[in-house]
Amino acid sequence: MTAALHVTPEQDEQTFPGISFRLPNSVMNDETFFEFCQLNPELRIERDAQKNIFIMAPTTSETGNKNFEIVAELAIWNRKYQLGEGFDSSTGFKLPNGAERSPDLAWIRKDRWEALTQAERKRFAPIAPDFVLELRSEDQSLAYLKEKMEEYIAVGCRLGWLVDPQGRKTFVYTENGDIQTVSFDDTLSGGEVLPGFELRLADLFK
Repeated sequence: MTAALHVTPEQDEQTFPGISFRLPNSVMNDETFFEFCQLNPELRIERDAQKNIFIMAPTTSETGNKNFEIVAELAIWNRKYQLGEGFDSSTGFKLPNGAERSPDLAWIRKDRWEALTQAERKRFAPIAPDFVLELRSEDQSLAYLKEKMEEYIAVGCRLGWLVDPQGRKTFVYTENGDIQTVSFDDTLSGGEVLPGFELRLADLFK
């Protein structure tokens, strides 16, 4: 049996920079999806709770550079406090709603990470990170990224930052449902999720 590949129509291309399609579960179950991602490491591949598959090309060099700088700031903090484990944008997570997502930056509290088995850690770990960050590139729809942030919070993420360089502001999502907007000129705080972590994005986006 040959599975049809249904590509998202052109009018939806503004939603995200790439293509989306769906395959029957008999063709693309969890195991084959994992293998598909491993066979295509140069692509960024995600799957939502409805099993729609999203394929995006690598990000631009400028966005990748800024993401690197943000990752470095979190890594320095994490090395000092040693409260959990951090992950870059090449990491996949299987969320409680069945979606497989790869945030630009993620962090998981140490006890939650250590509760996973070695086998779970070697695949797309079945866990919602405590903290996620998405960095918007110029070809990404803000509405699409906001939907992703809402999904992260809905499945158990405690803190999410949606960084929007075009608007020079960050949308801060918290586990109680509040959404705040913080200017790049102001300092972001990790609060109770990332105690002691602060970041002023104006220092990175000059």
